[in-house]
Amino acid sequence: MKVAIATDNGYVSAHFGRCPSYTLLEIEEGKVIKREEIPNPGHSPGFLPHYLFERGVNVIIAGGMGPRAQALFAEKNIQTLTGVQGEIDEVIQKFIRQELDAGKDLCDHDKVSFPDHPCHQNHSPQERLEVGGGRICVTAKGKSLDSEIDPNFGRARYFLIVDPQTMEFEAFENPSVNIAHGAGIQSAQFVVERGVAAVLTGKVGPNAHRLLDSASVRVITVEGCTIREAIEWLKRR
Repeated sequence: MKVAIATDNGYVSAHFGRCPSYTLLEIEEGKVIKREEIPNPGHSPGFLPHYLFERGVNVIIAGGMGPRAQALFAEKNIQTLTGVQGEIDEVIQKFIRQELDAGKDLCDHDKVSFPDHPCHQNHSPQERLEVGGGRICVTAKGKSLDSEIDPNFGRARYFLIVDPQTMEFEAFENPSVNIAHGAGIQSAQFVVERGVAAVLTGKVGPNAHRLLDSASVRVITVEGCTIREAIEWLKRR
């Protein structure tokens, strides 16, 4: 049996397609006989199911995965276990003992995609997030509303706290961007302390995601646009 686990800094990643790496295992008679970690070769439509199939993988473990990827794996008779959280070593042992259960898919939250144009989106109204009057935290590569959204929550260079009604904002340098471990958790705590209603970003690790959820901070996954474009879209929804 060959298993691929979406990996983010020693933990199961919440996002299968956008995780930094994959932990690949060969398991025989309840023992791991080979283990390696490989970088994510790229997130393009339909590529990863074929790539991992060619490597002989027959089980995928991740925090979350889109329905299209799950369907492609099913076509190749590859089992997918989503909603999994925790340290990689612990998850491996649970899987070997047949104690690993799938949970709620961590990708089951709001996502805005901008594949062709910064303001393009193809989600139905019922899938869009109602932010209300609360402020929004956006991970940013720069200090202005015209900066591109940073796809990495924990190690984003800046956090912009924006009032979507007035477009007034404050820019903060991320104090956790250079720490060795726990950047996602520290960043989540920083954001929660600022009392925001939602976070716009590209990728949030499972531990940071749990902290944000516990504080009732919604997560909207965005990609390929500026901060201004994303917020203006939310205001027009």
